[in-house]
Amino acid sequence: MLENSFGLIFFLKAPRHNESNIRSVYFRITVDGIPREASTRRQWDTERWNKKTERAAGTKEDAKSLNFFLDSLTAKIHEIKSEIMYTGKPITSQKIMDHVMGRMTPRAKVLEEFQKHNDEMKALIGNGYTEATLERFNITKNHLTAFIKFKYNTSDFEFADLNFEFIKDFEFYLRTIRKCANNTTLKYISNFKKIVIRAIDKEIIIKDPFKNFKGKKTKIVKKPISAKELAELERRQFSTERLNTVRDIFVFQCYTGLAYIDAFQLQKADIKDGVDGNQWILSERQKTNSTARIPLLPKAIEILEKYKDHPLCLKRGTVLPVSSNQKMNEYLKEIAALCGFPFTLNTHMARRTFGSTVTLNNNVPMNVVKEMLGHSSVKQTESYAITEQATIGREMTLLNKKLNPEKIEMSKEDLTTLIRLENELELIKEKYKIHSS
Repeated sequence: MLENSFGLIFFLKAPRHNESNIRSVYFRITVDGIPREASTRRQWDTERWNKKTERAAGTKEDAKSLNFFLDSLTAKIHEIKSEIMYTGKPITSQKIMDHVMGRMTPRAKVLEEFQKHNDEMKALIGNGYTEATLERFNITKNHLTAFIKFKYNTSDFEFADLNFEFIKDFEFYLRTIRKCANNTTLKYISNFKKIVIRAIDKEIIIKDPFKNFKGKKTKIVKKPISAKELAELERRQFSTERLNTVRDIFVFQCYTGLAYIDAFQLQKADIKDGVDGNQWILSERQKTNSTARIPLLPKAIEILEKYKDHPLCLKRGTVLPVSSNQKMNEYLKEIAALCGFPFTLNTHMARRTFGSTVTLNNNVPMNVVKEMLGHSSVKQTESYAITEQATIGREMTLLNKKLNPEKIEMSKEDLTTLIRLENELELIKEKYKIHSS
């Protein structure tokens, strides 16, 4: 925010009842006609002072030293003024003077403020925040605590000393000592930046140490499992009930697109009759509070029926016996190894499989998939539209049929998979009243 007028002058001020030529050097800051003045804690002879230039006269070393100090103070005042302007907040002579004199809560500590933020977030869990979000900020604070101890051998760090170098050193620490990947490092940095912005808003500091910090996330293609791999997973029977249960929950997610937490919390009340008279999932997504509207496909209904009397479901009032996310991912890793998959399964891969393999790759319109996934924008859904090798192969097979109308043989397994997917697609089209052009 621009001020109407700004002025800065240096002058000599004599103490009362003192006739000596030695005076204190003062400075006065005036903003919009309101002045504030203070001593520089330096003294100078009136005979060697140039009122016009507001500097010490002469070329002696003591004059050069004072003038250098006054020039540095001038630069600092203008920097503070620019930083306040950068925050978009009103500029006043008092505010500038407070920063120059170090009266803007100079003893505020980084980790103390971080803990205040986390305590507030904890109190708001269920009202805009989740346990998972709080955990991520707690981990960031733990990393920052370890870094400050490692780098500065102290238990905390003053906001007044926070600068760009601190940010870069913290980033380097995360990448090297903590061995964090690029995207993980930038996520921790982003969490810390939120605390710094909060401190700026509270006027603990005015200069943003992140102003010149730049970090670029590595784009990661999170692939779904293919139709063939999904069919293999459905057919496979494991020696332990534990793995069979986890497999069923994963397959349920593949046919509904539910994220882990939404599958964990899914209750009977969330399953209602849709406009078509069939069963739908109509629930609020925990992550975004958006409504997920998902028609239940036969495989999903079959799994719900299988676990409707499961002891854990009856105890919790849920429809699936979902374990902790950590356990689910641990067991899915074991399942992937037993199935011979050249990748690791995780709970979120099921959601991507629904968004890509089950729907988009079967020509379900993007806007329909967006509604079922509970996305707030089509842009989110576009990241799920991964063209698979199988999709390319299918399209080229259709092209080959057009160019070469002779009979093309298909294996019994591929034919079964194709028929099953086509049936699932027809059900989705029927529920959404989608007509092929």
